[in-house]
Parts: sequence; C-alpha cells; structure tokens
Amino acid sequence: MKKIVKSLILPIFIGIVLFATGCETNKKSNDKLSIVSTIFPGYDFARQIADKNADITMLLSPGMESHNYDPTPQDIIKIENADIFIYVGGESDEWVDDILDNVDTSKTKVIKMMDSVDTLEEEVVEGMQEEAEEETSEEHEEEYDEHVWTSPKNAVKITKAISNAIIEKDAEHKDQYESNTTAYVEKLESLDSDFKEIVSNASRKEIIFGDRFPLRYFVEEYGLTYYAAFPGCSSDTEANASTIAFLIDKVKEDQIPVVFYIEMSNQKIAKTIAEETGAKTLEFHTAHNVTKQEFNNGITYIDIMNNNIKVLKEALS
Repeated sequence: MKKIVKSLILPIFIGIVLFATGCETNKKSNDKLSIVSTIFPGYDFARQIADKNADITMLLSPGMESHNYDPTPQDIIKIENADIFIYVGGESDEWVDDILDNVDTSKTKVIKMMDSVDTLEEEVVEGMQEEAEEETSEEHEEEYDEHVWTSPKNAVKITKAISNAIIEKDAEHKDQYESNTTAYVEKLESLDSDFKEIVSNASRKEIIFGDRFPLRYFVEEYGLTYYAAFPGCSSDTEANASTIAFLIDKVKEDQIPVVFYIEMSNQKIAKTIAEETGAKTLEFHTAHNVTKQEFNNGITYIDIMNNNIKVLKEALS
C-alpha cells in the first residue's frame, strides 16, 4: 500500500517543486559537465572517467539506506539540470520513472545501469526468509535483481556505457576520457581475475550471509553457492527462528569458517550464528553505499572490491 500511495503522490510533488522553483532551473554554475548518480557505483564509475572535467553528484547521502530514499526538491532540480543522469532501475528506483515522466530531460543523457547488462531474476534460496508480498489487484510480475554492479564484469559494461555518454556530451576531451576508461577497465578486469583465481583454488564454493543478499550477480559470475537470511532488497532485519536455525545448521554441517554481513548492517543475525557455531564474522561490502567517513576519505569501488578479495579468500579456505 505504501508503494501505491507513493506512486500517486510523487507526480503531484514533482509538479509543485518545479512550479515553485521554475526560476531556479536550467542554471549551471560553470562549463563543466554535470553528472548526477542516484547511488555510489554510478558516482564512482563516472568520476574515474571524467576526473576533474565534471561536477559529479551522488543523490543518496553517505550512510543512508538506499531502499528508504525519497528525492528532495533539490534532487529533482539536479536531475533536470544534469547533462548525464545515472540510475539503477528496478523496484527501488520506481520514483525515477515518475520524475523522468514529469521533468524536461531532453538535454539529459539518461543511463539505466540495468539496461547495460544481462539481468537476473530475484530468487529465494533454501532457508531464506521470503518477504511478504503486498496485496494488490495486479498480477504478479517477475522482479529482476537490481544489484548489477556487484559483478566486476558488469561494472566494466556499466563503465563503458557511462564513458560513451560522457564522450557524447563532451567530445572535446574524448582522448582523455578514452584513456581514463581504458585504464579503469584494466583495473576492473584485474579484480575479475583475482576473484576467479581465489574461487578456482578454494577448498569450498559456499558462502553464508547472516544478512540480506544483494550479490546474486557476483555469485553467478564466480560459480558460488550461497545461503542467506533475506533476499537483496528485503526490508527485514529480524529473521524468524527457522531461518536462523537453518543457517546455523549449514555452518556446522559444512564447517563454514566465516559468516558474512553487509555494510552498515546491525550484524545481529551474523553474530547470533557465529556465537552458536564458532565461525568468524566479516563484512562483505556490496558497494551499494558508503559511510560518511569512507566517502570523505575518497574510497572507491576498487578499494571496496580489493577488501572483498581478502575476506572471500578467508571464507573459502
């Protein structure tokens, strides 16, 4: 019901915002490209390519849960004024469609990250607590996993799509952008090789998450089996007793040394499983968002994934 009400109210809200701020739109403070991304991966990929030739904005505040995000009036104006707008797509980005339908984006290059890759349907694996479906009169439609950037191979495809858009908008610096893209893609491909090497030399191919699991593209790419408390976009934080018991039994039976949790998690479920099994808890960062401190320190997707390489190696040992 919340989603239905939100979808009805948002277009009205957008109209009010644009009417009230009409005199402020279509203004740019300089000649740099204006690039706006809803979340961290698009923001980081764009800055690796454009470097200092663009003003790059991330709408999601550092430390904020992306699935609870609502656009502010200022965000709507930023999107309308952007030369390039990058978003993920999927259920958590339904608000974007309303904005794009109600603002003038004729001069904006819009990049939907899910359109740059082959998407996978969301799934519920054995033992996972499935989120209760909202009651609507509409027929059930298959939902696709939104977390496309979690596979470095997908990150390459998304980066190239962003690069093409930047070059289209600023052909004067084409050589620089192409050089930056080539160098960055090489780093992403190196990550891919490192993950492949770890998995190929691992003594096990199974990982456990006492948390949400927004990493389906990652495990599909590297041939890993996973068990987790919730699907990737679940809003739940408290698992039922049967889910926790299943994960505890899995860790014990398969002698799993590490139970993962994701960034900015309360870690409660992972810690409960660890206490019952003697396993170690470690963070596997999905790069969905970063903390304020990480953001201020200039953390990158490459930094995040290099740390994931270390913890994955330990978990598969």
